[in-house]
Amino acid sequence: MKLKIYLSLTVLLATLTFAQEKKKEKAKFNQELATSLGADQYGMKAYTIVMLTTGNTKVEDKTKMGELMKGHMTNIGKLADEGKIVVAGPFLEKNKENYRGMFIFNTKSKEEAEQWVKTDPAVQAGVFSYEIFPWYGSAALPLYLKHHEEISKENP
Repeated sequence: MKLKIYLSLTVLLATLTFAQEKKKEKAKFNQELATSLGADQYGMKAYTIVMLTTGNTKVEDKTKMGELMKGHMTNIGKLADEGKIVVAGPFLEKNKENYRGMFIFNTKSKEEAEQWVKTDPAVQAGVFSYEIFPWYGSAALPLYLKHHEEISKENP
């Protein structure tokens, strides 16, 4: 399971790195931007991925479940506004690992990421559980969030 995730992420990283190399021929290095994003010499930095999994608690009451999911989404928005979450989203298909969604947190500390994921009402209620993985990706990843607001008409 974990090997599949690491292999998938490695392929993604290699693809992104190749695309960056091609684009680098045209782009001019911006030291100020690199420093502000915490980039290393490769334009990369450490993050922490949290894979949300199906928890042990089943909530049959649709109203209660709706409240938990509303709290889940509100918490994601709060963490994104604070610069803690860089990427969040659900998986569109069921899978044998019971992965429900994922977060990429703007920290290399697994302990800090765990503190942040525990603020989620659905995690607190046991609807979701989680697995935590260190990850290395583009330091520019957080920049997409400001553009997401420009292209989304509604918030879930």
